Amino acid sequence: MSESVEIVSLAAPIGDHALDELADVLADCVSGGASVSFMAPFSRNDARRFFEKAAASVAAGDTVLLVASLAGKIVGTVQLGLDTPPNQPHRADVRKMLVHRSARGRGVGAALMAAVEAEARQRGRWLLVLDTVPGESGHRLYLRAGWRQSGVVPDYALFPDGRLCDTAILWKRLER
Repeated sequence: MSESVEIVSLAAPIGDHALDELADVLADCVSGGASVSFMAPFSRNDARRFFEKAAASVAAGDTVLLVASLAGKIVGTVQLGLDTPPNQPHRADVRKMLVHRSARGRGVGAALMAAVEAEARQRGRWLLVLDTVPGESGHRLYLRAGWRQSGVVPDYALFPDGRLCDTAILWKRLER
C-alpha cells in the first residue's frame, strides 16, 4: 500500500464538503450492489440526505462517524451506534461500513474496523454487534478480524436491484 489511510472521527457540525464526499461513497456502494438499506434507483442526493441525518445523530451524541481518507479524499466510513437501551450500556452497533469501490484492496476496511473498535473501547463499549450479507467482502473482513457469527436470517433484506439476500448477525467482545 503506497498511500496511508487516515482515519478521523468527524465532530458536529459536519461540513458540506465532508457530507458530499460521504454521499459519493454511499452512492458508489449502492450503485455497486451493496445491500446497505437502500434500493435502486438511488441518487447522490439520497445519499446526502442519509448523511445529513447521520450528522444530526452525531450532534445528538448517539453516533460516532469515522471516515477514512486517502490523499485527503474520503473513501470510506463506518458508524458506531451508541443509542442503546439503558440495560445495554456496554454494547454498541457497528453500522454502515462502506468503502468506495475505487479504494478497495488498500486496507481501508480493516483500518476503519480497527478504529471503530478502538473508539468503542474508549467509550466503555466492549460488546459490538453488526449485520452483513454472508459471503460478501465485508463478511469476510469481519471474520478475519475476529468477529463471530451468531447465525443467518434468510431473506432478511434486499439488494438494491430487488433480489432477496440473507443477513448474518456478527458480534465481537473487545478486550477491556
